[in-house]
Amino acid sequence: MSTVTQGGPSLPQERRVVTEIPGPRSRELFARKQSAVPPGIGTTLPVFVTRAGGGVVVDADGNSLIDFGSGIAVTSVGNAAPRVVERVRRQAADFTHTCFMVTPYESYVQVAERLNAITPGDHAKRTFLLNSGAEAVENAVKVARHATGRPAVVVFDHGYHGRTLLTMSLTAKNMPYKHRFGPFAPEVYRVPLAYPFRWPTGPEHCAEEAAAQVIDQIGTQIGAENVAAVLIEPIAGEGGFIEPAKGFLPRIAEYCRSEGIVLIADEVQTGFARTGHLFACEDEGIVPDIIVTAKGIAGGLPLAAVTGRAELLDRVHVGGLGGTYGGNPLACEAALGVLETIEAEDLVGKARRIGEVMLPRLRALAGRAPIVGDVRGRGAMTAIELVVPGTKEPHPTAAAEIARRCHAEGLLVLTAGTYGNVLRFLPPLVMPEHLLQEALEILEKAVCEV
Repeated sequence: MSTVTQGGPSLPQERRVVTEIPGPRSRELFARKQSAVPPGIGTTLPVFVTRAGGGVVVDADGNSLIDFGSGIAVTSVGNAAPRVVERVRRQAADFTHTCFMVTPYESYVQVAERLNAITPGDHAKRTFLLNSGAEAVENAVKVARHATGRPAVVVFDHGYHGRTLLTMSLTAKNMPYKHRFGPFAPEVYRVPLAYPFRWPTGPEHCAEEAAAQVIDQIGTQIGAENVAAVLIEPIAGEGGFIEPAKGFLPRIAEYCRSEGIVLIADEVQTGFARTGHLFACEDEGIVPDIIVTAKGIAGGLPLAAVTGRAELLDRVHVGGLGGTYGGNPLACEAALGVLETIEAEDLVGKARRIGEVMLPRLRALAGRAPIVGDVRGRGAMTAIELVVPGTKEPHPTAAAEIARRCHAEGLLVLTAGTYGNVLRFLPPLVMPEHLLQEALEILEKAVCEV
């Protein structure tokens, strides 16, 4: 058993179940949550966390759970990562806020410079900072519309982009994200995603046929001359970790260039080493005009960024972009600590190693458990899709039951997917391999039992 300095002076890297999960203290706290917080704020697993670091979270009852969620891809460098903690501690002692638009500070500029340097493409770039992925997506659309003078935005089946009015409109899934929250924003158009497992003519035809459908729909139903932006996740996150068929993204990028359409890559969930690249776009050499990042950017502090071509972002008038808390100095220091950690600990390489361990075992599991219809993902962003055996009919009840069994054994897993039938796995990139292997044993047992 190893220990890490994350989450305290020495947090044992072990699964430890000492009560039922959730235990009595967590149940007591959850009852308080129910009386103080509206039920619309859901909870995947009602254990109340007191410490976390490396590959574990420790709850109020003393249980130590293996973390396959990373706060939904946020704590990729680990919870309470030392470089993040130290930078935030020093900054909090100096000042916690001035508003960058009133009196600026260097750390905001440093984060912008780093993102301009490390995001795909060697063109001149600009970056501005915000608070959340949804806010960043919305601002990326604002920039594209302003720069092009066009109104329409094209998004994809199974896409998820946030919970604000515009980003709900951009999101595909109704329940729970859009149900009874309309009317929605206009000039949003949805086109097919190249989803290999569910493509009607098979995965071998998926990229070519899906791209052709997208281009035809834009041309005939919207008019390319009316489209400000095409917005896409390089791997669809909430939609079920769908990796578009190889060749699809390059064809869409080529079409956008030819028509003067701004290509926006939503890397909120995929960015910062999660997929075995710094950014998922790099896998097929995609260079987006604008890239949106959040989640893993600041180790748990609220921060998001819009990074794009200078000729696009420089067109927006003074005062047209910003926000009171955007690029808060604590979050900026945390982001610099994250970037230092990714480089110093080779977390890109560690993400690839996680994929090398997980994907073969998940594929072997699919071979003996016909309920697993598909295994997919890259690096430390992997998933299994559950189906009724012998069919491709989604099996959300199986996904929920497998998750429940994993939780009871001390493994935190998340569900996802348009049909609610996907188990997604997002371990911290610093997770020790013995915990990774133990987690897979728990998962395999739960799948086979179900």
